[in-house]
Amino acid sequence: MESVGTNPEEALENAALALFDTMCDLNSISPKLHDVITVEGADDLELLYNWLEALLLRFELNQKVYNKFRVSLAKRPGGGLGITAEADGEPFDRHKHRAKVEVKAVTYHRMEVSQEGGLTIIRFILDL
Repeated sequence: MESVGTNPEEALENAALALFDTMCDLNSISPKLHDVITVEGADDLELLYNWLEALLLRFELNQKVYNKFRVSLAKRPGGGLGITAEADGEPFDRHKHRAKVEVKAVTYHRMEVSQEGGLTIIRFILDL
């Protein structure tokens, strides 16, 4: 998968949308709940992995789906990066959200974060 943004925050938001779009119909999700999600990582790749993994776990363990994200990215004291994100969505309903493909895991395989032509480009592979 690939997500692009005019900055790293927008690219991370688009990566989250790509994850949920793989699993269900984004247009069928109503903003009935609002969650704050925080993750940390030692570098860009670990942060991206932890971000997508946190979202996948919320789906698997809490049966939540999201279709709107507002990501704030910050450097952590002592090193590393952190995300604090707001996510809007609702509890998952297989029929309402038209379940698509089951995502088993996020992988590090061929994962990359790059800057090209003023854009942030994120590439990642999901284990289906």
